[in-house]
Amino acid sequence: MKAFYVNDFVLPLPPDHRFPMSKYSGLYERVWASGIAELCVPPAATDTQILRCHTADYLHRLTHGQLSSAEIRRIGFPWSDMMVERCKRSSGATISAAYSALQGGVGVNLAGGTHHACTDHGEGFCVFNDATIASRELQTCAGIERVLIVDCDVHQGNGTAQITHNDPSIFTFSIHGEKNFPHRKFMGNLDIGLDDDTGDDDYLLYLEEGLRRAIFLSNPDFAIYISGADPFIGDKLGKLAMSKDGLAQRDRMVMTMLRGANLPVAVAMGGGYAPNIADIVDIHFQTVCIASEFAYKKDS
Repeated sequence: MKAFYVNDFVLPLPPDHRFPMSKYSGLYERVWASGIAELCVPPAATDTQILRCHTADYLHRLTHGQLSSAEIRRIGFPWSDMMVERCKRSSGATISAAYSALQGGVGVNLAGGTHHACTDHGEGFCVFNDATIASRELQTCAGIERVLIVDCDVHQGNGTAQITHNDPSIFTFSIHGEKNFPHRKFMGNLDIGLDDDTGDDDYLLYLEEGLRRAIFLSNPDFAIYISGADPFIGDKLGKLAMSKDGLAQRDRMVMTMLRGANLPVAVAMGGGYAPNIADIVDIHFQTVCIASEFAYKKDS
């Protein structure tokens, strides 16, 4: 299985910034030490690929540092050329993971899951919407007709739903905290909003039913899975109450059902904001480990 990483492309943040950027290097180190995946640097998403999902005006102003201060605050990252490059690389990593999945059953982006980015703006630490960019790349260049995006990040995938609104070829399923960000949600094809403090048992029941419905309704050729470490009980921004074991069961359920439907799967990490960075890395790493079990073996 191939895993694509972007932590060589630094997004400069002030020391007191609340986004836990070090989780990416920590995850890379765990994956490298384990040997469970072939680690690869992805190319950046091209303007042509990005413009299938985002407006030319937004891409131009973002690339040339012309966003307003309000737009930059909405994204949550200070603007820099390096920020733009990293975000293009992160979308490129999901594209690369998707092409890898077509060959090996599963491909992984060790970042990504930037599901709040909308057609004409970014928000919530999301600049480009990697899942929709990858979906439309496969539809344009790889003969894929219908894509299912399964989003288990604790926050609803409003940008993904907005970009794919009235596009029946991309089906969005989001299971998330109902009272969490974004407070004005753009509803997708199937949304399951959970109460605060929902734990493992209830979460997994809702997830199983949602997955069955999503696969049946979308009849997909390909799936993208945004996992998310932020449903964890210790997450600062999560509000749910899942254990690490419950999140492992979540990952295994998603991969079992998607791969059981003969779907190639590209996996992106999504959010994670636990105070202890090691907890975020643990959760993302177990996602990668479980995903690797569903890839084709070299001798198969």
